[in-house]
Amino acid sequence: MKIIHVADVHWGAEPDLGFAWSKERKAEIPLTFRKVITICRDEKTDLLLIAGDLFHRPPLLRELREVNYLFKAIPDTTVVLMAGNHDYLKKGGYSEAFSWNENVIGLWGKSCERVEIPELDLAVYGCSYHEREIREPLYDEVHPEGDCRYHILLAHGGDSAHSPINKEKLLAAGFDYVALGHIHKPQILAENKMAYAGALEPIDCNDFGQHGYMQVEIAGNRVSAEFVPLPVFEYKILEMQVDEETTQFALEEQVGQRIRQMGEKAIYHLHLVGTRERKMEFNLLRLLKLGRIIRVKDRTKPYYDLEELEQKYEGSLIGEFIGRLKDLDGVEKKALYYGLEALLETKR
Repeated sequence: MKIIHVADVHWGAEPDLGFAWSKERKAEIPLTFRKVITICRDEKTDLLLIAGDLFHRPPLLRELREVNYLFKAIPDTTVVLMAGNHDYLKKGGYSEAFSWNENVIGLWGKSCERVEIPELDLAVYGCSYHEREIREPLYDEVHPEGDCRYHILLAHGGDSAHSPINKEKLLAAGFDYVALGHIHKPQILAENKMAYAGALEPIDCNDFGQHGYMQVEIAGNRVSAEFVPLPVFEYKILEMQVDEETTQFALEEQVGQRIRQMGEKAIYHLHLVGTRERKMEFNLLRLLKLGRIIRVKDRTKPYYDLEELEQKYEGSLIGEFIGRLKDLDGVEKKALYYGLEALLETKR
């Protein structure tokens, strides 16, 4: 049995709102989901599991129709989905009366329900959010039952406000596989047994690392599950080392070169580290305009010639301070460095 497990697609989201590429990011999310559908068709996937937050909010009718059209393209794949905390089943919303394709099964109940897929000798368990937050655990008392050979739990949650997950209880329950959603970072909690698929595309600017889906295969008594990277975009940290000779233009040129080397489809958190000339203040707004840079943090320290300063201020509080500073490293040195800067400011 071939299974693809996805979660947190967030169809309709516009990541990095306000930046030049945000519209492109919004348009890319449905296209990435369509890639999953194509993979299901080409690889003859038996089951597509969607562990909540397919949509970024309770969906519009046109969004439901778009997704349903994609599901229609894979009639030999059974699709099982649930609503998460973002696309919860809002009373009076379009999801309530929507008619899905024959190959689509929704786990729409407030409490866990069980559906059988006879041709796969499989039962899938799960439920949906009917409000934004569910603080009680939904899955602690759910166990496999019935005559099906295989049992899978589809669940969404993992923090105090969204159905807390007890890993040990779920593992002990006896499911062949637990397909989780809500946490955007892909995580295998138990090898071949329980995993967060993570967001299909990174949604928040702190969704670092690779994103994609889980590919699961069940053959006899053997279950294998592995993460498959897929997304177009990825958030990365770009660390730039500067020194007291670095100018604004030199830094801009170096950043541009690094972005071209690392990939222009990535979105960067730019971190400046090292020592800068004492009176140098980098123009961070100019750096933001060099490419897909969403954050800039200046973590540089002003450069001081400690030997020269120690001689200049010998016998004073500053001289004593510098003597202590020379023998330190790590966090203590960094803290005293800032102290030295403050002392020198009072001398100006």
